[in-house]
Amino acid sequence: MKRKDFLAKSALLSVSVISATSVFGVISKNIKINKTIKLGVIGTGDRGSGLISILNDIEGIDVVAVCDILDFRLKNGLQKTNNKAKAYINYKDLLSDKEIDAVLIAAPFNTHAQIAMDAIDAGKHVYCEKTMAKGLKEIQALVSKVSNSKLTFQTGHQYHSSRLYKHIVKLIKSGEIGEVVSFECQWNRNGNWRRPVPDPALERAINWRMYKEYSGGLVAELCSHQIDFVSWVLGENPKKIMGTGGIDFWKDGRETYDNVHLLYEYPSGVKATFKCLTNNSLNDYQIKVQGSKGTIVIGAEEAWIYYEKNGKKEFNDVDGVSGATSQNYSIANGKRIDSSHLDPSKQALIDFRDAIINNHQPISNLYTGAHTAIAVQMSLDAMYNNTIEYWKEAYNF
Repeated sequence: MKRKDFLAKSALLSVSVISATSVFGVISKNIKINKTIKLGVIGTGDRGSGLISILNDIEGIDVVAVCDILDFRLKNGLQKTNNKAKAYINYKDLLSDKEIDAVLIAAPFNTHAQIAMDAIDAGKHVYCEKTMAKGLKEIQALVSKVSNSKLTFQTGHQYHSSRLYKHIVKLIKSGEIGEVVSFECQWNRNGNWRRPVPDPALERAINWRMYKEYSGGLVAELCSHQIDFVSWVLGENPKKIMGTGGIDFWKDGRETYDNVHLLYEYPSGVKATFKCLTNNSLNDYQIKVQGSKGTIVIGAEEAWIYYEKNGKKEFNDVDGVSGATSQNYSIANGKRIDSSHLDPSKQALIDFRDAIINNHQPISNLYTGAHTAIAVQMSLDAMYNNTIEYWKEAYNF
């Protein structure tokens, strides 16, 4: 396969604490693992190889094949399997392997749709890393292909599988913080996002995230997780999207923006902002959900709740929380939401296994993935073209 073809990826507070046993015991009790799913990983860069390490610890999944066009990436992925897997340069050769039941696609973003459609044609179940597909035509073609098959398709928005996040969504929908009025989402970093390049000829192959032909930049790679979460909470897709960004700090030949700022409006009237920086990492990853009775601030692994003074709950000295009713939102005067959970990526892969075994729809599926991918494309169009983008009826799969 030619390189150019490849490049053308508590329980709330102390109300009801959920233990790891109660959460994950139910899963293992309902799942009978009497068949090992033989998996091929397509794309063994940082993400693909990292997921192989996680897959090695999941019962019922065996990584039997790896694929990458870059030799050193392929060798790294192979080493993660203790050199037990078959190695392929051309993903189509991997797909023709009758031994393989399912594939995990962790290749560059612009290749997702074609690889996934070819995998479906080959009769393989698909775990496709986020963002699901690049471009509106590609998204629609993939939806058409998968929806007409009986195979399992899961999109790799791993926070959609997180038991902590599922618990938070349940709390919000139960009215714990009242009527939701706003989301403030960010994923800030301080670094140029570059990967080392052993040969200048491999610049675009390795640092594909920085080139528009292959990448959706920060929106597709980072914001997409939080865009997916907001739609999950609201049960809505955005009504309109505005945004801006630029290459204002890392002026090194990249094409995708080094900072992005997006504003979404949803049919219910709720507004959401999404921000990514690459030169300031304050608070790193965070989602702030504001409601009429309180606010939930969510990180990658934990979350905190703060009630409004007129909310149904207030903290007092008995709780051992000083100044809990002040409007100065900080860890010091909020309260941690306790919910036992696995690493989100591991939980997502376990969910993929279970969906195949039970033949049921994953929570992060073809349709949630497609709607988020469309929102990502609309965001890119809004920023690059200086337009306001509106959701169309044709996008409602």
